[in-house]
Amino acid sequence: MGKKIVFMGTPDFSVPTLEILARSNYEIECVYTQSPKKSLRGQKINKTPVHLISNKLKLKVRTSSLDSKEEYEYFKSLKPFIVIVVAFGQIIPKKYLNLSEMGFINVHASLLPKWRGAAPIQRSIINQDKETGISIMKIEEGLDTGPYMKQIKVKIDNQTTTKSLSKKLSELAAKNIIESINLIEKGEEKFIKQDNSLATYAKKIKKSEAKIIWHQKASEILSKINALNPSLGAWFDYKGFRYKIWKAEISSHKGQPGTVVNETLTIACEDSSIKVLEIQKEGKNKLTIDNFIIGMKIPKGTKII
Repeated sequence: MGKKIVFMGTPDFSVPTLEILARSNYEIECVYTQSPKKSLRGQKINKTPVHLISNKLKLKVRTSSLDSKEEYEYFKSLKPFIVIVVAFGQIIPKKYLNLSEMGFINVHASLLPKWRGAAPIQRSIINQDKETGISIMKIEEGLDTGPYMKQIKVKIDNQTTTKSLSKKLSELAAKNIIESINLIEKGEEKFIKQDNSLATYAKKIKKSEAKIIWHQKASEILSKINALNPSLGAWFDYKGFRYKIWKAEISSHKGQPGTVVNETLTIACEDSSIKVLEIQKEGKNKLTIDNFIIGMKIPKGTKII
Protein backbone atom coordinates (compact mmCIF):
# COMPACT_ATOMS: atom_id res chain seq x y z
CA MET A 1 0.00 0.00 0.00
CA GLY A 2 1.03 3.60 -0.61
CA LYS A 3 1.59 6.32 1.93
CA LYS A 4 -1.40 7.28 4.03
CA ILE A 5 -3.59 10.26 3.18
CA VAL A 6 -6.39 11.89 5.14
CA PHE A 7 -8.91 13.70 2.93
CA MET A 8 -11.14 16.54 4.13
CA GLY A 9 -13.97 17.86 1.94
CA THR A 10 -17.72 18.33 1.77
CA PRO A 11 -19.53 19.53 -1.41
CA ASP A 12 -19.64 18.29 -5.01
CA PHE A 13 -16.57 20.44 -5.69
CA SER A 14 -14.49 18.08 -3.52
CA VAL A 15 -15.62 14.83 -5.15
CA PRO A 16 -13.41 14.65 -8.30
CA THR A 17 -10.24 15.07 -6.21
CA LEU A 18 -11.33 12.35 -3.78
CA GLU A 19 -12.10 9.99 -6.66
CA ILE A 20 -8.67 10.59 -8.23
CA LEU A 21 -6.95 9.96 -4.91
CA ALA A 22 -8.95 6.76 -4.38
CA ARG A 23 -7.62 5.44 -7.72
CA SER A 24 -4.02 6.43 -6.96
CA ASN A 25 -1.20 4.55 -5.30
CA TYR A 26 -1.82 6.46 -2.09
CA GLU A 27 -3.91 4.95 0.69
CA ILE A 28 -6.84 7.03 1.94
CA GLU A 29 -6.80 6.29 5.64
CA CYS A 30 -9.86 8.36 6.50
CA VAL A 31 -12.24 10.96 5.04
CA TYR A 32 -13.51 13.92 7.07
CA THR A 33 -16.68 15.70 6.00
CA GLN A 34 -19.46 17.80 7.52
CA SER A 35 -22.23 16.10 9.50
CA PRO A 36 -25.43 14.99 7.72
CA LYS A 37 -28.16 17.63 7.70
CA LYS A 38 -31.93 17.32 7.99
CA SER A 39 -33.96 18.26 4.95
CA LEU A 40 -35.86 21.53 4.99
CA ARG A 41 -39.01 19.48 4.50
CA GLY A 42 -39.50 16.32 6.47
CA GLN A 43 -36.98 14.49 8.59
CA LYS A 44 -34.80 12.96 5.89
CA ILE A 45 -31.10 13.07 6.75
CA ASN A 46 -28.89 14.15 3.85
CA LYS A 47 -25.26 13.11 3.78
CA THR A 48 -22.77 15.39 2.04
CA PRO A 49 -21.63 14.55 -1.51
CA VAL A 50 -18.22 13.56 -0.13
CA HIS A 51 -19.88 11.30 2.45
CA LEU A 52 -21.94 9.58 -0.25
CA ILE A 53 -19.02 8.95 -2.60
CA SER A 54 -16.89 7.77 0.34
CA ASN A 55 -19.53 5.18 1.19
CA LYS A 56 -19.56 4.05 -2.44
CA LEU A 57 -15.76 3.76 -2.40
CA LYS A 58 -15.90 1.98 0.97
CA LEU A 59 -13.78 4.60 2.70
CA LYS A 60 -13.84 5.30 6.43
CA VAL A 61 -15.77 8.53 7.18
CA ARG A 62 -15.62 10.86 10.19
CA THR A 63 -18.10 13.68 10.82
CA SER A 64 -17.22 14.62 14.40
CA SER A 65 -16.23 18.16 15.34
CA LEU A 66 -12.49 18.77 15.26
CA ASP A 67 -12.82 20.72 18.49
CA SER A 68 -13.36 17.63 20.62
CA LYS A 69 -10.49 16.08 22.52
CA GLU A 70 -11.52 12.61 21.36
CA GLU A 71 -11.35 13.59 17.68
CA TYR A 72 -7.96 15.20 18.13
CA GLU A 73 -6.58 12.01 19.71
CA TYR A 74 -8.09 9.89 16.95
CA PHE A 75 -6.62 12.11 14.22
CA LYS A 76 -3.25 12.02 15.96
CA SER A 77 -3.33 8.23 15.92
CA LEU A 78 -3.72 8.19 12.11
CA LYS A 79 -0.21 9.64 11.55
CA PRO A 80 -0.92 10.59 7.92
CA PHE A 81 1.81 11.31 5.40
CA ILE A 82 -0.25 14.24 4.10
CA VAL A 83 -3.72 15.75 4.52
CA ILE A 84 -5.58 16.98 1.42
CA VAL A 85 -8.30 19.58 2.01
CA VAL A 86 -10.83 20.59 -0.65
CA ALA A 87 -13.74 22.81 0.43
CA PHE A 88 -14.05 21.18 3.85
CA GLY A 89 -16.13 24.03 5.26
CA GLN A 90 -14.66 24.04 8.76
CA ILE A 91 -11.67 25.89 10.20
CA ILE A 92 -8.95 23.39 11.04
CA PRO A 93 -7.62 24.07 14.55
CA LYS A 94 -3.97 25.09 14.73
CA LYS A 95 -3.04 22.14 16.90
CA TYR A 96 -3.87 19.73 14.04
CA LEU A 97 -1.48 21.30 11.56
CA ASN A 98 1.63 19.51 12.85
CA LEU A 99 0.00 16.07 12.98
CA SER A 100 0.85 15.24 9.37
CA GLU A 101 4.36 14.52 8.12
CA MET A 102 4.04 16.82 5.09
CA GLY A 103 1.36 19.14 6.42
CA PHE A 104 -2.11 20.07 5.20
CA ILE A 105 -2.43 20.87 1.48
CA ASN A 106 -5.52 22.82 0.42
CA VAL A 107 -7.12 23.38 -2.98
CA HIS A 108 -8.54 26.90 -2.99
CA ALA A 109 -10.79 28.11 -5.83
CA SER A 110 -9.06 31.40 -6.60
CA LEU A 111 -5.70 32.83 -7.61
CA LEU A 112 -4.46 33.70 -4.15
CA PRO A 113 -4.04 36.16 -2.52
CA LYS A 114 -7.16 37.32 -4.36
CA TRP A 115 -10.46 36.08 -2.91
CA ARG A 116 -9.44 34.40 0.30
CA GLY A 117 -12.42 33.04 2.20
CA ALA A 118 -15.74 31.30 1.78
CA ALA A 119 -17.13 32.30 -1.63
CA PRO A 120 -14.25 32.84 -4.08
CA ILE A 121 -16.08 31.56 -7.16
CA GLN A 122 -19.18 33.69 -6.64
CA ARG A 123 -17.17 36.80 -5.78
CA SER A 124 -14.93 36.50 -8.83
CA ILE A 125 -17.99 36.39 -11.10
CA ILE A 126 -19.82 39.22 -9.30
CA ASN A 127 -16.64 41.30 -9.50
CA GLN A 128 -16.53 40.70 -13.28
CA ASP A 129 -13.01 39.29 -13.09
CA LYS A 130 -11.62 38.18 -16.44
CA GLU A 131 -9.88 35.15 -14.96
CA THR A 132 -9.67 33.00 -11.86
CA GLY A 133 -8.30 29.54 -11.11
CA ILE A 134 -7.16 27.22 -8.37
CA SER A 135 -4.31 27.53 -5.90
CA ILE A 136 -2.74 24.43 -4.37
CA MET A 137 -1.41 25.74 -1.09
CA LYS A 138 -0.17 24.84 2.37
CA ILE A 139 -2.59 25.55 5.21
CA GLU A 140 -1.32 27.86 7.94
CA GLU A 141 -3.12 29.37 10.91
CA GLY A 142 -4.54 32.37 8.99
CA LEU A 143 -7.47 32.29 6.56
CA ASP A 144 -6.05 31.08 3.22
CA THR A 145 -2.76 32.85 3.96
CA GLY A 146 -0.37 29.96 3.38
CA PRO A 147 2.14 29.75 0.52
CA TYR A 148 1.05 28.15 -2.74
CA MET A 149 2.98 25.68 -4.87
CA LYS A 150 0.81 25.68 -7.98
CA GLN A 151 -1.77 27.93 -9.65
CA ILE A 152 -3.81 27.14 -12.75
CA LYS A 153 -5.77 29.92 -14.47
CA VAL A 154 -9.09 29.83 -16.34
CA LYS A 155 -10.99 32.55 -18.20
CA ILE A 156 -14.33 34.03 -17.09
CA ASP A 157 -16.80 35.42 -19.64
CA ASN A 158 -20.38 36.72 -19.50
CA GLN A 159 -21.82 33.22 -19.77
CA THR A 160 -19.75 31.76 -16.92
CA THR A 161 -21.91 30.71 -13.98
CA THR A 162 -20.93 29.46 -10.55
CA LYS A 163 -22.20 26.04 -11.62
CA SER A 164 -20.06 25.84 -14.76
CA LEU A 165 -16.99 27.42 -13.14
CA SER A 166 -17.17 25.15 -10.09
CA LYS A 167 -17.22 22.10 -12.35
CA LYS A 168 -14.24 23.33 -14.36
CA LEU A 169 -12.18 24.22 -11.28
CA SER A 170 -12.99 20.98 -9.46
CA GLU A 171 -11.82 19.01 -12.50
CA LEU A 172 -8.61 21.08 -12.60
CA ALA A 173 -8.01 20.33 -8.94
CA ALA A 174 -8.39 16.60 -9.54
CA LYS A 175 -6.04 16.64 -12.56
CA ASN A 176 -3.28 18.39 -10.62
CA ILE A 177 -3.43 16.91 -7.14
CA ILE A 178 -1.43 13.71 -7.73
CA GLU A 179 1.42 15.58 -9.41
CA SER A 180 1.47 18.02 -6.51
CA ILE A 181 1.65 15.26 -3.89
CA ASN A 182 4.40 13.51 -5.88
CA LEU A 183 6.47 16.71 -5.93
CA ILE A 184 6.03 17.10 -2.18
CA GLU A 185 7.01 13.47 -1.59
CA LYS A 186 10.19 13.96 -3.66
CA GLY A 187 11.00 17.25 -1.96
CA GLU A 188 10.82 19.06 -5.31
CA GLU A 189 7.92 21.40 -4.48
CA LYS A 190 8.48 25.16 -4.46
CA PHE A 191 6.11 27.16 -2.27
CA ILE A 192 5.58 30.83 -3.06
CA LYS A 193 4.73 33.21 -0.25
CA GLN A 194 1.59 35.29 -0.76
CA ASP A 195 1.76 39.06 -0.93
CA ASN A 196 -0.64 40.01 1.85
CA SER A 197 -0.90 43.59 0.56
CA LEU A 198 -2.77 42.24 -2.49
CA ALA A 199 -5.27 40.15 -0.52
CA THR A 200 -9.02 40.46 -1.07
CA TYR A 201 -11.71 38.56 0.81
CA ALA A 202 -14.63 36.55 -0.55
CA LYS A 203 -17.31 36.89 2.10
CA LYS A 204 -20.15 34.38 2.14
CA ILE A 205 -23.04 35.46 -0.09
CA LYS A 206 -25.94 36.87 1.92
CA LYS A 207 -29.55 36.25 0.89
CA SER A 208 -30.09 40.02 0.81
CA GLU A 209 -27.56 40.29 -2.03
CA ALA A 210 -29.71 38.17 -4.34
CA LYS A 211 -32.30 40.87 -5.08
CA ILE A 212 -31.78 42.50 -8.49
CA ILE A 213 -31.24 46.26 -8.40
CA TRP A 214 -32.38 47.53 -11.79
CA HIS A 215 -30.58 50.86 -11.41
CA GLN A 216 -27.29 48.99 -11.80
CA LYS A 217 -25.56 48.46 -15.13
CA ALA A 218 -26.64 45.46 -17.21
CA SER A 219 -23.18 43.88 -16.89
CA GLU A 220 -23.40 44.07 -13.09
CA ILE A 221 -26.85 42.49 -13.06
CA LEU A 222 -25.80 39.72 -15.45
CA SER A 223 -22.78 38.99 -13.27
CA LYS A 224 -25.04 38.62 -10.24
CA ILE A 225 -27.38 36.29 -12.15
CA ASN A 226 -24.44 34.13 -13.20
CA ALA A 227 -22.84 34.14 -9.75
CA LEU A 228 -26.04 33.02 -8.01
CA ASN A 229 -26.66 30.09 -10.35
CA PRO A 230 -27.24 27.40 -9.06
CA SER A 231 -27.54 28.59 -5.44
CA LEU A 232 -29.88 31.36 -4.17
CA GLY A 233 -30.79 32.76 -7.60
CA ALA A 234 -31.00 36.46 -8.45
CA TRP A 235 -34.62 37.61 -8.13
CA PHE A 236 -37.21 40.37 -8.56
CA ASP A 237 -40.76 40.85 -7.25
CA TYR A 238 -43.86 41.08 -9.44
CA LYS A 239 -47.44 41.15 -8.07
CA GLY A 240 -46.39 39.65 -4.75
CA PHE A 241 -44.42 36.75 -6.21
CA ARG A 242 -40.68 36.28 -6.40
CA TYR A 243 -39.17 35.46 -9.79
CA LYS A 244 -35.65 34.07 -10.07
CA ILE A 245 -33.66 34.66 -13.23
CA TRP A 246 -31.33 31.73 -13.88
CA LYS A 247 -30.02 32.69 -17.28
CA ALA A 248 -29.91 35.97 -19.21
CA GLU A 249 -27.95 38.02 -21.71
CA ILE A 250 -27.33 41.71 -22.28
CA SER A 251 -29.59 43.46 -24.81
CA SER A 252 -29.21 46.87 -26.46
CA HIS A 253 -32.79 47.92 -25.62
CA LYS A 254 -33.04 50.96 -23.34
CA GLY A 255 -35.66 52.36 -20.99
CA GLN A 256 -36.34 53.40 -17.43
CA PRO A 257 -34.56 50.96 -15.07
CA GLY A 258 -36.88 48.13 -14.07
CA THR A 259 -39.23 48.62 -17.03
CA VAL A 260 -40.15 45.71 -19.31
CA VAL A 261 -39.26 46.96 -22.81
CA ASN A 262 -40.71 44.19 -25.00
CA GLU A 263 -43.10 41.23 -24.94
CA THR A 264 -40.39 38.64 -24.31
CA LEU A 265 -39.28 39.95 -20.93
CA THR A 266 -36.33 42.18 -21.65
CA ILE A 267 -35.89 44.50 -18.67
CA ALA A 268 -34.18 47.88 -18.75
CA CYS A 269 -31.18 48.58 -16.53
CA GLU A 270 -29.17 51.74 -15.95
CA ASP A 271 -27.42 51.64 -19.32
CA SER A 272 -29.03 48.96 -21.51
CA SER A 273 -31.14 45.93 -20.60
CA ILE A 274 -31.25 42.28 -19.63
CA LYS A 275 -33.00 39.72 -21.83
CA VAL A 276 -34.30 36.90 -19.64
CA LEU A 277 -33.59 33.41 -21.03
CA GLU A 278 -34.55 31.15 -18.10
CA ILE A 279 -36.86 32.09 -15.23
CA GLN A 280 -38.64 30.52 -12.28
CA LYS A 281 -41.76 31.82 -10.58
CA GLU A 282 -41.95 31.23 -6.84
CA GLY A 283 -43.28 27.70 -6.21
CA LYS A 284 -42.95 26.69 -9.88
CA ASN A 285 -40.37 24.96 -12.06
CA LYS A 286 -37.66 26.66 -14.07
CA LEU A 287 -38.76 27.53 -17.61
CA THR A 288 -37.14 28.85 -20.73
CA ILE A 289 -38.51 32.26 -21.60
CA ASP A 290 -40.38 30.84 -24.62
CA ASN A 291 -42.26 28.39 -22.38
CA PHE A 292 -42.77 30.98 -19.67
CA ILE A 293 -44.56 33.50 -21.91
CA ILE A 294 -46.92 30.81 -23.21
CA GLY A 295 -48.49 30.52 -19.77
CA MET A 296 -47.86 33.99 -18.44
CA LYS A 297 -46.78 37.36 -19.74
CA ILE A 298 -45.33 40.30 -17.91
CA PRO A 299 -46.51 42.99 -20.36
CA LYS A 300 -44.35 45.55 -22.06
CA GLY A 301 -44.31 48.77 -20.03
CA THR A 302 -44.61 46.99 -16.67
CA LYS A 303 -42.41 48.40 -13.93
CA ILE A 304 -41.00 45.67 -11.72
CA ILE A 305 -39.03 45.75 -8.47
